Amino acid sequence: MAVTDKKDKEVIQKLESVGAALLKQIDKKEDPQIELPVRSLNNIYFDKKSKTIKLGDKTSMRNFLNVAHTRKFMQSVLVAAEIKKVIEEEATVSIRDLYYALKHTIDGTTENTFEEQGESDPIIEDIEASTNLLREELHLAASSKGVVTGDLKIRDGKDTIDLTKMGSGGWGVPSNVEPERIEFKDVNAEYVLFIEKDAVWKRFNEDQFWRKNKCIIVTGRGQPSRAERRLVQRLNHEYELPVYALMDADPWGMYIYSVIKQGSISLSYSEEKLACPDTKYIGLSTQDVETYKIPKEVTIKLNSLDVKRLNEMASYEWFKKKEWQDEFANMKQKAVKLELEALSKKGIRFITEEYLPDKIKRKDFLP
Repeated sequence: MAVTDKKDKEVIQKLESVGAALLKQIDKKEDPQIELPVRSLNNIYFDKKSKTIKLGDKTSMRNFLNVAHTRKFMQSVLVAAEIKKVIEEEATVSIRDLYYALKHTIDGTTENTFEEQGESDPIIEDIEASTNLLREELHLAASSKGVVTGDLKIRDGKDTIDLTKMGSGGWGVPSNVEPERIEFKDVNAEYVLFIEKDAVWKRFNEDQFWRKNKCIIVTGRGQPSRAERRLVQRLNHEYELPVYALMDADPWGMYIYSVIKQGSISLSYSEEKLACPDTKYIGLSTQDVETYKIPKEVTIKLNSLDVKRLNEMASYEWFKKKEWQDEFANMKQKAVKLELEALSKKGIRFITEEYLPDKIKRKDFLP
């Protein structure tokens, strides 16, 4: 099948160049080898210029004639070839589909190409890192669970979707939100509000916060997937929309914010296409307890695991700013944390009608 999409052609060319290099080595009777970025902690750093977590320039070789590498070399070639086939068929498959499509017993042996998906997933990440492509660009569907609504239209294939008419459930974010698949139309918003929790997002949607405050509201329902992060990054880059993060006032919500802002260690090889360094933390914070007179009885006692996580986060380069160090110190001193739902103690719509509008007006953000 002839591939007509420009991006798909570029991806196939990258994959074919890897195969061509291997064939050239074989023709010269050399040991076939693939150069791959080292994806370990000692090759990951925080880039102050881009303000994202990045993969360093260390590489390693995967050699066919090295017994320790042979199996992974074979798996790498199989995965790359199958991805090329999927793209040529203009299909999209899950990483689980890919695993089953490639699992078989090697002729003349009792050995399988893959024993479990835990073998194929790292190979996919190797290909992403070495080609500087997202798995979505490789036609591999990652999980997505987020929803979004706001005053904008989206073209998804042949369909134009009006996000103002998605009802109480919102528009489900697909796994692939690359420009070749998802095109933004008629974006009428002043900022994006990234909400940690689904229940809180529903409160904002029911109260029509996005309409009254001219914004786009999105949730990843906890730790956001790549799709939600990429969608928000595109809105920020393509339309210069500020991004505000609304999270629980605990180490876990604050860490989710940091992943949205500068990325995660596990995805360091692709964070330039996922991280959104301009993101501001709008709340919740433990210092809001006094500012907004939140009753003490709705706070939650900090536990030893929380304190350990706070200490770890305080050492991260991206949390070194005084405002964050003060927040961490206040959380430990008061020995409390809060969930966003705690604001309901002040009234069901307090969070949408008073808390957020006031914070935005005063630009009361953590960096």
